[in-house]
Amino acid sequence: MRWCAVLLLLLPATGSAQDWNGDSALALARRAIDRRAHAAVDTALRDYKAQAHGFLFFLGQFGEGLTEPPRLIKADQLELEVYWKAPALSKQRIIGWRDRTELPTDINYHRDHLGIVQNNFGRAIRLGEGDEVRDVPHPLAPGGTELYDFALGDTTAIVLSERAVRVVELRVRPKTFAQAAIVGTLFVDVESADLVRMAFNFTPKAYLDPQLEDVSIVLDNALWEGRFWLPFRQEVEIRRRATWLDIPTRGIIRGRWEIDGYRFNLGLADGWFRGDEITALPKVQRDSFPWRTPLSAAIQNVAEPVRENDLQRVRAEVSRIAGRRALTGLKRQRLGARALSELVHVDRVEGLAVGAGFVWRTPNDGFELRGLGSYGFADRAGKGSVALTSADGFELAAYRQVRDIADVPVIAPLLNSIGAQEFGDDFGDYYRATGVRFGARAGIGTRGESRFSISRERVASLAVRASPATGRFRPNPLMRDGDYSTAALTIRRRSEGFAVRRDVAGEASLEVGERYTRMSGVAHWLVPIGRGQTRVLTRVQFGAASSEVPPHRAFVLGGRGTLLGDAFREWGGRRAALVHIEWRTPVPFFRLRAGPARTPGTITLAPYTALGWTADPLPFTPWGATPPGTRVTLGLGAEWLGLFRLEAGYGVQSRQLHVAFDVTRDFWDIL
Repeated sequence: MRWCAVLLLLLPATGSAQDWNGDSALALARRAIDRRAHAAVDTALRDYKAQAHGFLFFLGQFGEGLTEPPRLIKADQLELEVYWKAPALSKQRIIGWRDRTELPTDINYHRDHLGIVQNNFGRAIRLGEGDEVRDVPHPLAPGGTELYDFALGDTTAIVLSERAVRVVELRVRPKTFAQAAIVGTLFVDVESADLVRMAFNFTPKAYLDPQLEDVSIVLDNALWEGRFWLPFRQEVEIRRRATWLDIPTRGIIRGRWEIDGYRFNLGLADGWFRGDEITALPKVQRDSFPWRTPLSAAIQNVAEPVRENDLQRVRAEVSRIAGRRALTGLKRQRLGARALSELVHVDRVEGLAVGAGFVWRTPNDGFELRGLGSYGFADRAGKGSVALTSADGFELAAYRQVRDIADVPVIAPLLNSIGAQEFGDDFGDYYRATGVRFGARAGIGTRGESRFSISRERVASLAVRASPATGRFRPNPLMRDGDYSTAALTIRRRSEGFAVRRDVAGEASLEVGERYTRMSGVAHWLVPIGRGQTRVLTRVQFGAASSEVPPHRAFVLGGRGTLLGDAFREWGGRRAALVHIEWRTPVPFFRLRAGPARTPGTITLAPYTALGWTADPLPFTPWGATPPGTRVTLGLGAEWLGLFRLEAGYGVQSRQLHVAFDVTRDFWDIL
C-alpha cells in the first residue's frame, strides 16, 4: 500500500517527430478518454483514505523583467485527511495548519487552494472556486479530440519493483486559441491508457480574474497496489499583476502537495461526504497538531524542491507548444513604467521630473512595444525611450536618458528623490545618453542567462539646474562629451530564491568601445553558520578598464552603498574593488498587528566590514585613488520586515561615523 516507483529512465523518443493529430496520437488520446470514462465504474476501487502534506507560499516578485527570484511574504503549512468514494465523491479535512508572515499581509486563499486536486479535475477544470478558471474542458473528457489537437512526444520507462511501466508524452493544444482551454503535456500509461501526469497552462480566454497573468499546474500520479494511478505530488503557481499600470511587480501563490498513506476500500458511507468538499477542524485542534519540525526548518526543507520544481520548465514547454501565441491573461495595452521613479522623481540636474509610459503586446506573435517619456521642470528638457522586444529575447531600442555613472545603485530612487528635494542630498553623478541599442538575451540552464548588446550613443555633460528646499547641491562632474560605439557581453547567474540557507549569484560584463575595454562584475554569497538562522553574506564588486576609458565609465566608491564611513564618491578611477562581509542573525522584536495582518517577531542584526580600493584616477574628475592600503568601514545594520534597513558605518581611516536609512535592495528596482 505504497508507491513503489524507484527509478525514472528516459528512453529514446518514439514519437517526438510526429505531426499534430497523427493517427497514433489520436488513437492514444481516444484510449485515454475511454479509460477515464470507465475508471469511475471500476469496482476494484470503491473508496480510499490518504494523507496530504502541503505548503502554500505567498510571494512577491519585483524588478525590471521580473527575473529575480520572488520574496517570501507568507508561508502556510497544512496537513489534510483526504477521502474519496466512487464514482466521484471527495472530502478533504484540514487537521493541521500553521503559518508565518515575513511582511504584513491579510491574504485569504480560495478554499480549493487549501486542498489537493482529485480525479485530475474530472470533466472540466475549475480553480479559485470558479473565480479564476471555470468550466475549461479537460482534453481527456468525452469529446476532447474535437476541441484539442494532440501530438506524440517522448517515451519514458518507470521502473517499478514488480515491472516496468511505459509512459508516453502526449502534447495538447486547443484547435483554436481563442477558446478557454489548456496547453501542455499529458503522460499516459501505454498499456492501460491511464493518465500518469499533467503539466499545463491555460489560454488567455480561460482566465476570469483580470489580474491573472498565468496559472501553471503539475499533477503527478503514482501507481498504488500495482493497479491504481492516484495523486502523489501536485504543484500549482498562480501569478498576478496589477490591471491598470504595468509596473514590474508580481504576486504569486505557489502550492506544493505530497499525498501518501493510502488505505483502500474502507466502506466509507455516503453521509461522510455531505457539505463542503474542503473543511477544517476547529482552530484549537489544528494548532495542536504534532508537527515534527519547526516551521522555519520545514520551509527551508521544501524550498529547494519548490525552487527546482517543474513550473518554469512547464512554462517553457507550453511556450514551445503554443509557438508565438501569447498565453498571458494580461491586457495587451496598458499604461506602463519600470519603476515609480519613472513616473515622478527629483534630482539636481532635472529638478522635478514627471513621466508616463505605455505597453502594447501583440496577441499572437510574442512582441512587446514599450514606451516611456518624461519632462524635467528644471532643465526644461524631455527624455524618453521606445523599445521593441520579442519572446525570443531580441530587443531594439532608441532612447534619450539621464543616467548615473555607477554600475550598481547605492540608494532606493524614491528615497533619493526625497533627500534631494528636501535636503540637497543627491546620491548620483549624472550624464545624458542619446542613442540606439540592439540586444539579444538567451537562457543558460534554469538560473543563468547571457545578454549581448551593441549601441551607438552620444554622451553629454549635465549642469546642476535645481535648488533643494534646504541646503545646497554639490556640483555634477563633467564628462567627456562625444559619440561612443560599444559592444557588451554579460553573463548572469540569478539568485536561488526564497527561504534559502545558502545562495550564490552574480554577473560579469565585458564592454568594448572604439578606444577602450572595460570589465566589471558583482556577486554575492550567502552561507549558513551552524543549524540556526545565522548567515554570512558576502558582496563583491570589481572593475578594470583600459587607459582611454571615458569618465562616465569610471568606477567610483565611497559613502552610502559602498564605504559608508567615507565621503560620498570620494574615490574612483580605472580600477576598483569592494568587499562587504556581514554576519546576519535574527533577534527577538515586538510584533505589530493591523486587523488580520501581523509582523514577524524578529529583526535581523548585521554587523559588517566593508573594504574598498581604487587606482588610476582619470584626469579632470573629482574622484581620487585611495591612499596606499585599503579603506575600511566597520558598521552595524538592522533590518525589519526584510524591507527597511538602518545602518551606521565608522571609517577606520576617516574616523567619521555616518548613518543611513534605506529600503532593502530587493525593492530598489521598482522604486
